[in-house]
Amino acid sequence: MQTTSSGSAKASGKAVYFFSAGDTDGNAQMKNMLGGKGANLAEMTSLGIPVPPGFTISTEMCQAFFESGEALPKSLVLSIEEALAKVEAKIGKKFGDKKNPLLVSVRSGARASMPGMMDTILNLGLNDETVEGLALASGNPRFAWDSYRRFIQMYSDVVMGMNSSFLEVAMEDMKDEKGYKFDTDLTADDLKKLVANFKKQVADSTGQKFPTDPKEQLWGSITAVFKSWNTARAIAYRQMHSIPASWGTAVNIQAMVFGNMGDDSATGVAFTRNPSNGLKEFYGEYLVNAQGEDVVAGIRTPVPVLASEAKLAGIVGESLEERMPAVFKELVATYQKLEKHYRDMQDMEFTVERGKLWMLQTRTGKRTAKAALKIACDMIDEKLISEEEALLRLDPKSLDQLLHPTLDPKAKKTVLTKALPASPGGATGKLVFSSEEAVDMKERGEKVILARIETSPEDILGMAAAQGILTSRGGMTSHAAVVARGMGKCCVAGAGEIGIDYNLQTLRVNGYVLKKGDIVTLDGSSGEVFLGEVKMVEPELSGEFDRIMKLADAKRTMGVRANADTPKDATTARSYGAEGIGLCRTEHMFFGADRITAVREMIVAETKSEREVALEKLLPMQRSDFLELFKTMKGYPVTIRLLDPPLHEFVPHSDEEIRDLAKTLEMDFDKLRNRVRALHEFNPMLGHRGCRLAITYPEIYQMQTRAIAEAAAELVKSGMSLIPEVMIPLIGTAKELEILRELSEKEIKTVQRETGVKFDYLIGTMIELPRAALTADEIAVTADFFSFGTNDLTQTALGLSRDDSGRFLSTYVNEGIYKVDPFVSIDQVGVGKLVTMAVKLGRDVKKDLKVGVCGEHGGDPDSISFFQSAGLDYVSCSPYRVPIARLAAAQSAIISKSGGKAGSGMH
Repeated sequence: MQTTSSGSAKASGKAVYFFSAGDTDGNAQMKNMLGGKGANLAEMTSLGIPVPPGFTISTEMCQAFFESGEALPKSLVLSIEEALAKVEAKIGKKFGDKKNPLLVSVRSGARASMPGMMDTILNLGLNDETVEGLALASGNPRFAWDSYRRFIQMYSDVVMGMNSSFLEVAMEDMKDEKGYKFDTDLTADDLKKLVANFKKQVADSTGQKFPTDPKEQLWGSITAVFKSWNTARAIAYRQMHSIPASWGTAVNIQAMVFGNMGDDSATGVAFTRNPSNGLKEFYGEYLVNAQGEDVVAGIRTPVPVLASEAKLAGIVGESLEERMPAVFKELVATYQKLEKHYRDMQDMEFTVERGKLWMLQTRTGKRTAKAALKIACDMIDEKLISEEEALLRLDPKSLDQLLHPTLDPKAKKTVLTKALPASPGGATGKLVFSSEEAVDMKERGEKVILARIETSPEDILGMAAAQGILTSRGGMTSHAAVVARGMGKCCVAGAGEIGIDYNLQTLRVNGYVLKKGDIVTLDGSSGEVFLGEVKMVEPELSGEFDRIMKLADAKRTMGVRANADTPKDATTARSYGAEGIGLCRTEHMFFGADRITAVREMIVAETKSEREVALEKLLPMQRSDFLELFKTMKGYPVTIRLLDPPLHEFVPHSDEEIRDLAKTLEMDFDKLRNRVRALHEFNPMLGHRGCRLAITYPEIYQMQTRAIAEAAAELVKSGMSLIPEVMIPLIGTAKELEILRELSEKEIKTVQRETGVKFDYLIGTMIELPRAALTADEIAVTADFFSFGTNDLTQTALGLSRDDSGRFLSTYVNEGIYKVDPFVSIDQVGVGKLVTMAVKLGRDVKKDLKVGVCGEHGGDPDSISFFQSAGLDYVSCSPYRVPIARLAAAQSAIISKSGGKAGSGMH
């Protein structure tokens, strides 16, 4: 055993916490120190529930272990030996005793539930001598040798790093040789031979003898459990659930109780309510003559705990209720006690040893989004929890499950690859590799998946036509991801294992070569791509969903708007409770087949008069767009962002496409090609775009502002109450906004004179450049509102391209440089400081300045919590994230009211 005298100096609490009836150190409030499992074991013991005695090594010791070069501090070893002696005294057995040995389990237990991510070892303390003592003491040699073979399997895998399948194959070979169907058919003699075989295989495979000293086994197991905190699967799970690496895991060492002692023994898992649908019904499964891993691993098919469930399954008489009625009655009383105490649905593990019930774990049960809403509403009605507690318990992100079609979990699937879950839901269709093909095939009534290396604004029609979008490049806030979420389309992004060849019209991935027209299925909730069609399950919103949303609206203080560019998007947004449009991207309106030619004519024009001719063609189209959008929103605020992208995104680039356009516009091919090439920029994100276009070509914004004003005048004249909001993008200086506000206001007032209709309006700006944030007091003089474009503000503040940084950002997160991807959740320390500074500077000039956010962060719960603390008036996100934002905003308001603080987004 590797030990060190250092490593415990930083620990602020005890190293080891004991728990046993009448003698318990911890409680449920000590999760940070004891982990969830250890805290709940202590709590259950204090409640008088039968829990085998044991002790918990604190999470601080995990940190000390890694700081000491993966060595156990000597002070910890001494504390463990003292606690082990207390367990021996409670049980009346000795660890390592040859006649009546104490066996223990060693289990992980972080403060956040991480089911299956870290390691467990059962039956620790067995060797060739103690197994005989266990056989004698129990009067059941088969049980003793079965426990020994289980221990060798677990220890060799977890501690010694052996491939566990080798020993499983050896056991299956013996069963085949003997003609056995189940593990329970193996006799004591069979198991003795199997143990000898196992030990030989361990030595051959690892080059080490299987350890026989129980203390050596214990130190090895504790070390392995600590190390399991940093396995690849644990790290991946932590990243998915934003669990800090610094938390570490506790280790729980507990006297073994045995469910494999015969037909009067059993082990099982139960929930106090149904985790799938939330119904208030006891739900559980168990196995007779088994240990816990048998239930979890599916080695044998578990049997329902309830007689009614067993009857439905066609196994009358096999339920725990029927086979062990006294145990069942005690289990029911226990679950009722635990749920009432914790005031939440519990997930419990139990063992029955020779007719006596023992509880091994309770924790807040994982549940589907549907079940979570049902349980929250029911517990309010049962007066178990308050409305605020009910809202705080819900995971806003889980609502995605309810808003999109999802894959049938029971369906058979062939996985091609896994990438970023960019936009949730499921989608099946034929592969196409261009937007034009997607549109054509949709018009023929076919469902398609658009596969692109990466998407651009020019792909907007193809994306709209497709069932789902698949890209081999890009991150969670790439163009494909942002637009797909806005459309409510399923999207899997950044699938680096995929090779897309546009010329050959093929997609290569992990040995498969798929051609145009081949069917694939995307799971935007997991990031997986499947071969062929996978059955879908359509979403159904329950009455509980509406009730929770109304509760959330009553509690939140921030408004929630949606980013929407079309009446269809706006209708979806309103159906999900959006209180307005916080961002209408006018460039997305320019790609329609009826207008792209006029847009291109305007772009390639060489004189102002030529541009104005093209813009005259676009004016009625834009007016119609805004008219329909205003009508759909029925007086709710609509913020329209004037043209933002660089002009080169709207023009063709291949010679063939340029030739077609030259023919349409009756222009010389070479002249047009030179004009297109002149528009090329090396860094268009920081180039001639946004307000810079309007400073150079003011007639573009004049046309758009006139279209907005004419649409507003028509509706105001008909009796609608309407205040249009004009937003000017990429402002970096107050002078830019002064010039463009004057230009826009002049156009609006001209329309008001022409129509004889007066209406109020607002002219504001996006804050998406650091300079704009730093000089927000100057800009606020001219602005009626600020809207933070946090996608571009993150890019410009951090010097990161959101489309290119995906290939290295995961390393930054792994190394702890960023806590999370700053494009997914706002960097509260850096970018956040710019936000809070701009809010303060702006409101120092205009006390009631309206401030919102329209970047993708507007739909991220952690970011919303930050925006609440920063004093924003509203958030705006894609329509399908509106319910998430409503719930997250309510949670932020509740926490803020109670004096809580938003966490930091970066280390």
